[in-house]
Amino acid sequence: MAKEKAKTEKKLSEKSEKVIDRAGSIATRGRTFQGYVTKKFPKRVVIEFERTVYARKFERFYKKKTKLHARLPDAMANEINVGDYIKVVECRPLSKIIHFVVIEKVKDADIKGDKK
Repeated sequence: MAKEKAKTEKKLSEKSEKVIDRAGSIATRGRTFQGYVTKKFPKRVVIEFERTVYARKFERFYKKKTKLHARLPDAMANEINVGDYIKVVECRPLSKIIHFVVIEKVKDADIKGDKK
């Protein structure tokens, strides 16, 4: 009996990892996405990324933009700004529109004023 419990607990821990250091204790699962921050709020960010979709009728691919709202942990609130390239992971629904949590900052925002 105890061995079976240990096995099931081990399987559960393998499936859902916890982002403890940055995101608090929110259990993550499912898909991961990377995108640019378009808006920043005190506790959430909006990221945007492009994906290609196949149009069967025209036998072509076209680009489509997707926007996701993600929870911004307090530990990362000062690090992330608009224009940064970040990585988000799916988690349980935190509110009506927030189903993702920010786990890391991949790249800083490019300053476009320098290029001439």
